Amino acid sequence: MSDKIKTDVVLKDFWRANDRFADLFNAVVFHGKQVLKPEELQELDTEMSGIIRFKDYEESLVRTRDVVKKMAFGVEFAILGIESQQRIHYAMPLRTLLYDGMGYLKEYQEISRSRKEEKGRMTEDEFLSKMRKEDRLHPIISIVVYYSEKSWDGPMCLKDMIVEMPEEIERIFSDYKMNLVQIRESEQYEFHNEDVKTVFEVSREIFKGNFDKITTLYKDRDIKAELITVIGKITDSADLMNQGRNKEVSVNMCTALERLKDEGRQEGRQEGRQEGIRKLVLSWTKKGYSVKAIADLLEESEEFVRKIQEESEVLV
Repeated sequence: MSDKIKTDVVLKDFWRANDRFADLFNAVVFHGKQVLKPEELQELDTEMSGIIRFKDYEESLVRTRDVVKKMAFGVEFAILGIESQQRIHYAMPLRTLLYDGMGYLKEYQEISRSRKEEKGRMTEDEFLSKMRKEDRLHPIISIVVYYSEKSWDGPMCLKDMIVEMPEEIERIFSDYKMNLVQIRESEQYEFHNEDVKTVFEVSREIFKGNFDKITTLYKDRDIKAELITVIGKITDSADLMNQGRNKEVSVNMCTALERLKDEGRQEGRQEGRQEGIRKLVLSWTKKGYSVKAIADLLEESEEFVRKIQEESEVLV
């Protein structure tokens, strides 16, 4: 099941809902202030392709964003976009800059076409620019949602990708900051939308192996199957994905976690008890699971887990 549904499709569908989209931006970009209103958001075309032309140069660039919306602020509006990222991308600030730049280029070309169709007189400078002096572009704000168990160790801004600069150059360098959200390290955000809060909280604690905490928080709660699917995709769990297949049925989180634990134990049995267990311990250790969490998953003692970890360090 999990192989048949692409991760980006699952996450695009999740963030396409205006209430979730607005809550993410309000928590991350506006620091909890309720700036975006779900009822005022409008979905935009995600196609950002365009043609870059210079005197002796022309190139077509094809770019498609994950989710793009706009919201009016008075008589004008801002363009807002979300990009989902599963792996660390060491050129992500440049990639985001390119996406935003293509968005500005797209609007500029729309202005240029409309001015070309007008019969009114333009000055020489306006004719050269293909836009009038008073024409303005609309601001584009993007968020990158990173949903891996590994902590992000890549660049956070364009400056992080640039060679070491002399102080004189650094002062005049035009930087570009990327708005990155790591699900694994998202405790500082205060979400008001229950769906967003649940997906971030459960995924984050699964990454950290805090299954007891999830059980305590969600022991009496059923979660919509759609959210189980999203959590399964984020945490790369085929079992959670399968449990979320029926979108009309809610899933008990405690039951879902027990099945997730069984999935891990079964994986160990299939690979051969000792070797399979060793691989699972090492895998979960790399993901940041605590010794207690791994012991609970395997139904073994903490001493048993530590012994495997110590022996593996010696082998390495």
